[in-house]
Amino acid sequence: MNAAGFIELNLMDRIKTLYEQGSFIVAIRYYGYKVNLYLLNNFYVEVFYNHKLDKIEKVLPMEKHSNRMKFYADQIRLPSPLY
Repeated sequence: MNAAGFIELNLMDRIKTLYEQGSFIVAIRYYGYKVNLYLLNNFYVEVFYNHKLDKIEKVLPMEKHSNRMKFYADQIRLPSPLY
């Protein structure tokens, strides 16, 4: 599955796919969210969890030039995606 196919899935199927096939990389705090970063096949996926609502609000492929990359990179050395 590629990022385009992943984005076509509904939220529950995205979560299931990450649980079954993704690899957790790191978590950060970002504007009231806990954001978990996963590697799925050859792309990164971000899971936005709102702890106040106890709810996953978004599960999206990470944009290539995301400003959150610096927060992830400060914590770990990220493997290069294959795209």
